[in-house]
Amino acid sequence: MSIAIVTDSHSSITPEEARRLGVYLLPAPFFIDGVSYYENVDIGREDFFQLLKNSNNVSTSQSSPSEVMSIWDEALKDHDEILYMPISSGLSSSCANAKALAAEDPYKGRVFVVDNGRVSTPMHCTILDALNMIEKGISASVIRDILEKYRHEEIIYLAVDTLEYLRRGGRISQTAASIGSILQIKPVLKLTTGILTPHRNCHGMVRARKMMIEDIKNDLQTRFQHAWETGRYYLMTATSADPETTSDWIRQIEEEFPDIPILSDYLSLGVCCHSGPGALGIGVSVMPDIDDQIAE
Repeated sequence: MSIAIVTDSHSSITPEEARRLGVYLLPAPFFIDGVSYYENVDIGREDFFQLLKNSNNVSTSQSSPSEVMSIWDEALKDHDEILYMPISSGLSSSCANAKALAAEDPYKGRVFVVDNGRVSTPMHCTILDALNMIEKGISASVIRDILEKYRHEEIIYLAVDTLEYLRRGGRISQTAASIGSILQIKPVLKLTTGILTPHRNCHGMVRARKMMIEDIKNDLQTRFQHAWETGRYYLMTATSADPETTSDWIRQIEEEFPDIPILSDYLSLGVCCHSGPGALGIGVSVMPDIDDQIAE
């Protein structure tokens, strides 16, 4: 059966990449000073960061049911089934709402919502895994089950350049943000299965970058040892920094992990509402062992 993949822009997949992969991309909305914007539709990254810098009223939102159903209807014109991959249920109610829609006609048995706790580049990796399984002739329901079994097989560390946007989102207090700025503290956050938690505080971004690389090396040699030994993983990075800083970060990772391909994305604008500009991330996502999962 013909299977379509539908995702949202929180996957960090650009419209150009979506067209290349043959993936349907739903723009994610957010609000700045009460005005609604859609990523990759009516605002670019440069304008977004300028508005973000000058605003104290920023919030993210989810696509409306009509917007979700509209892109599903479009995909079902040319495909029998859909794998729908929205932002993690740990970060938004989009996934739960999509499951409710998928349980009703005309989508029941045709739309399979994947909730494997991903956002940004880890979600991008999941889509590449799904495309690989579609090429192998695996059904949509089985692909969903395999991807969800691997929901814990990823991690990303994210160092933010400023605490201000975490303060605006209520993640930390004004006092903590002020002290952090004075001391040049760069918090490193850990993202696993769609849940963002504090990981460590570093004095300066240089130190934060070094520690994140060390943490990833440790994860590959311990938690993800089998994937490391078999080469069945993605090494990935995602940033909200400017192109020069992003290129330098990728170069640093390449020096520490020579001859290993790196999947690099910019963080979606929805994620940037919380991280602010200048954030740098590095992570690992394990590729499913398809033969082993099908054998089970």
